[in-house]
Amino acid sequence: MKKELLERFLRYVKVHTTSDSARADAGIQPSTERQFDLAHMLESEMREMGLSGVQVTEKCYVYGFLPATAGREDDESFALLSHMDTVEEVSGENVSPRILENYDGRKIDLSGLAELSPESDPELKGAIGDTIITTDGKTLLGADDKAGIAEIMSAVSFVRKNGIPHGKIEIVFSPDEETGHGMDNVPLDLIQSKFAYTVDGGNIGELETECFNACKSEVVFTGKSKHTGTARPGLVNAASMAAFFATSLPRHEAPETTDGKMGFFALMSIEGEIEKSKVCVFLRDFEKSGMERRKKTVENLARTTAELFGGKTEVQHTFQYENMKSKMDENPRVVEKVVRAYRKAGVEPKFVPIRGGTDGSRLTEMGIPTPNIFTGGHNYHSRTEWASLEQMTKAAEILVELISGE
Repeated sequence: MKKELLERFLRYVKVHTTSDSARADAGIQPSTERQFDLAHMLESEMREMGLSGVQVTEKCYVYGFLPATAGREDDESFALLSHMDTVEEVSGENVSPRILENYDGRKIDLSGLAELSPESDPELKGAIGDTIITTDGKTLLGADDKAGIAEIMSAVSFVRKNGIPHGKIEIVFSPDEETGHGMDNVPLDLIQSKFAYTVDGGNIGELETECFNACKSEVVFTGKSKHTGTARPGLVNAASMAAFFATSLPRHEAPETTDGKMGFFALMSIEGEIEKSKVCVFLRDFEKSGMERRKKTVENLARTTAELFGGKTEVQHTFQYENMKSKMDENPRVVEKVVRAYRKAGVEPKFVPIRGGTDGSRLTEMGIPTPNIFTGGHNYHSRTEWASLEQMTKAAEILVELISGE
């Protein structure tokens, strides 16, 4: 399975599938047509493996299922999910993966553009002796989440080839997860399972049943234009208001200054000119009360800024996803099942909160409890993204145990 897993992963990461958040926010799905390239590749491979009901929907979801073997028809079915798109902040085009066998712990130079070092990356230090897959420094790798796709496909292939008994297993590969719209048009009319698992985590052993509550806040400032030579009095600079507001956000509550279960304000973009400007901020908090506090902070800062400059402001909050913990607590058997699979594969689960969200967060909201399994990918959304083939193989082994489990 290890050899097949590597071949699949290398094949998938070379397909350009970067999504587009602006188009996704406008209701366009898939946000980029190129996501269909990987979707149709997976559709073909799933048919070759003998899966049933294989199809690509109009909105670019790949669906298929592994029918139950004789004597296992009464097993409760579940779904496995990973996403096809990659984040837009770093290029995902012309990905050129590099393979380092038996990694010796030295610094890894990525074409002089970036560097990987076990001194600054404890997870890399823990992978000494593994086969490491990196980029050439010009793009991201795409382990988020093509490692998950490769692991699901390899596990299903292994089960089929070895005649391992199993119940019905549904497979879903989604577009636009990185834009926050991955479950907007998920084909619930096709999915029959009452619970599922995303394969979209990170370091070996991680098992995620808790995530952020998430909100996007868009703050619009309106000013008054006037010739800069005679600007006093009268000019109200909306661009200056945006800059002032952005620098007023709590510095100690930014993504780069928080970790663990600390929430944050993430400044995502600033755009505009003298008459109008817009600031986009992502709010994240593990507690609903904390989220309400963050919304109020944004509103108060925006109002204070507008009053200070003599302009106007409008704030719009958009819900993105909620913490799935309460729904997981209500469905302990879903977590217990995957914990057994981890331990059968020789991996002790480590429960860590997701400092983000997954398609599983949205599915859980929809009534399908969906924990998240690690992939062995690291440093997501960056040029220094890397994956451990040994960790990927363990993830695939856990999926085999999950599929074959009673």
